[in-house]
Amino acid sequence: MCGIAGLIHKGKTVKIGYELQNMLQALKHRGPDSTGFALYGEGHGNDYIMRFKVGENVKEGSSAVNEDKSVYDARKKRVDAHLKELGAEVINEEQITPYSFKYIMKYDGDLMEFSKTIESVEMVEILSIGKHLELVKDIGDAKVVSKQYSLDQIKGTHGIGHTRMATESGVDIRSAHPFWGYPFSDVSVVHNGQLTNYWNNRRRLERTGMRFMSECDSELIAVYLAQKMRSGASLEEGMRDSLTELDGVFTYLVATQDSLGMAKDTMAAKPMVLYESDDLVALGSEEIAIRTLLPQEIDTYDPYDGEVKVWQI
Repeated sequence: MCGIAGLIHKGKTVKIGYELQNMLQALKHRGPDSTGFALYGEGHGNDYIMRFKVGENVKEGSSAVNEDKSVYDARKKRVDAHLKELGAEVINEEQITPYSFKYIMKYDGDLMEFSKTIESVEMVEILSIGKHLELVKDIGDAKVVSKQYSLDQIKGTHGIGHTRMATESGVDIRSAHPFWGYPFSDVSVVHNGQLTNYWNNRRRLERTGMRFMSECDSELIAVYLAQKMRSGASLEEGMRDSLTELDGVFTYLVATQDSLGMAKDTMAAKPMVLYESDDLVALGSEEIAIRTLLPQEIDTYDPYDGEVKVWQI
């Protein structure tokens, strides 16, 4: 099931967190377990924004267990020590929940080496690194997660999001969407569908040094596109290759610092509705999501099978 949504304003800054929250809340019936946002805001100049977690929030009744604050504090101290060793300068830090943090920092080294070092700490996962991207995901519907992280106050140009119904993996943050396009800054992916050649592709990508943080098949798309770009392909080229190299039924959205893209597999089994005007593009698994932005009469259409589209801000 699951629901995905995305929007991009061309040359205009809005309360992007609030708009995406409303789109995702309208899709709550497609996935009540967790909600994720990838928001592209105004940024902090040349400084990086890093969102990371030091533990899990798990649904009541899950086999996983929430850990106490002392465990989270110990992991954060190890992250801080690694940042100092790497030469990163933390300008500002914010603790959102006992397990979730946002750092503004200066860093001019290699992001892959940086990420591997930080994530060498047990249970630590970088959700995103970017100069404009802020990726947040947690258990609960869009309003719950947005309120918890004050996302309705974030201003920006575009974003993508996901409402998840857990079918292949647990109800936790690790398995929630979006996924960061490691090791690239400002790249994120959400997906609706199922990949049937997940394990073959995962093993191949792991041999090239790429990392996986979950067993959710959707993460494969983010890692796949990151490897394509790492090898010199453009984002659109990587997306077009995915239509033949990834098996299964899928519709996914990908966002970068200045663009929003959509790809739909050749069977076109997973829904997507698209609205496009001169200054706004909005997409959703159902038209009801787009109606939260544009309640008036509008023309929408379903993208064709095997279609790839990319829009720029």
